[in-house]
Amino acid sequence: MTSRVSKYNFVLLGAITLLSALLMPFSLWAQKEKKHIYDGNTFYGNKNYTEAEKQYSTALTKNKDSYKAAFNLGDAYYQQGKYEEAAGQFQALTHKATSKDTLAKAYHNLGNTFLKAKKYQEAVDAYKQALKNDPKDEDTRYNLAYAQQYLKQQQNQQKKNDQNKDKEKDEKNKDDKENKDKKDKKEDKKEDDKKKDQEKNDQKTDQQKNQISKEDAERLLEALQNDERKLQEKKKAKKVKGSRVEVEKDW
Repeated sequence: MTSRVSKYNFVLLGAITLLSALLMPFSLWAQKEKKHIYDGNTFYGNKNYTEAEKQYSTALTKNKDSYKAAFNLGDAYYQQGKYEEAAGQFQALTHKATSKDTLAKAYHNLGNTFLKAKKYQEAVDAYKQALKNDPKDEDTRYNLAYAQQYLKQQQNQQKKNDQNKDKEKDEKNKDDKENKDKKDKKEDKKEDDKKKDQEKNDQKTDQQKNQISKEDAERLLEALQNDERKLQEKKKAKKVKGSRVEVEKDW
């Protein structure tokens, strides 16, 4: 009986030793994760956000599911003005939060990130989600009112910009129409002037065709006179040829 008990105890002890050996690497990894988070927090506290980002990122390589490392990495991005990266980090955390408190904090920081990026509608939506999970958070409520104020200003400015664009478009269309009318009138005038010039040229050509020079007129007159003289001479000659000749009688 005694030996049997000792045997079971030995087996049990061996199992415990084996389990400890298997868990030891995980324990070391957890310790390294915590160390990197701790070092990251130290750098973050000293406003060395670049080094803090590196430490938090390294912690996530030790434990990709580390909520603290992921959350703090988002804060490090935020402090460096890497708002797109920060928003992505906090957005992912809203799907990994394990409680309403952590979910509210993730949405709160997401709202802050959108607010800094001047994405006011997204910021308002994020703060509202944060308040759903923690209605008593006055900081979130204050930031929501702040974001709503900026959203209203942004919408008013956008409306004003749209109105100005419409006005500029109308003015441009008006100017284009006026310029087109002027161009059409100018083209019409040009065409009319061209027609008038053509008519003048045609009249001038006709006049030139109908008008004879002084020399031509003199030559024509001289020719007519010559023809008339020849005609008269011809008539005269014919008359002489056909006239009666008086013959004196020989007494």
